Amino acid sequence: MHLNDNDNDDDGADRPEVLDLASRLTDDHHQSLKLWLRMLSCTVRIENEIRARLRARFGITLPRFDLMAQLERHPDGLRMGELSKRMMVTGGNVTGITNQLEQEGLVARVPDPRDGRAYSVQLTPAGRRAFAKMAQVHEEWVIELLGDVPADDKGRLLELLTRMKGHLDAREDET
Repeated sequence: MHLNDNDNDDDGADRPEVLDLASRLTDDHHQSLKLWLRMLSCTVRIENEIRARLRARFGITLPRFDLMAQLERHPDGLRMGELSKRMMVTGGNVTGITNQLEQEGLVARVPDPRDGRAYSVQLTPAGRRAFAKMAQVHEEWVIELLGDVPADDKGRLLELLTRMKGHLDAREDET
């Protein structure tokens, strides 16, 4: 998941006052707030770097890359509503991004075999090739950006964040 819910790259989250708020909090502030702000700060920094690199190297926005990534994971395609849900963005954003990618020949709308009235979006062969190149480089960038973090720390963080996600999922299931 990426923080932006649209195709606009200027979210303002890279402002120093946003990124450094967690370090300015005192011991009087709630630890959960400090944790959330620290996670947000790290996520935004990495996301902004990836966003800039995707645009410079491939001329593509992060939301477009995310949509293609969802379709790569689902070769039979996804309906627009499912894409919107998985990307956590509005249907209008998915439609706009899909229209752009379709014009470039990277995705296609195809009749949904489960419901002849509906359409699914799939990567075209050209879209699969383009995404494969981008995904490989994207992975290299993430490895580079997190390369200074010791492997043991990454393992612990992953374990803790997995547990946190489990707690959040359980809360969501209760509602």
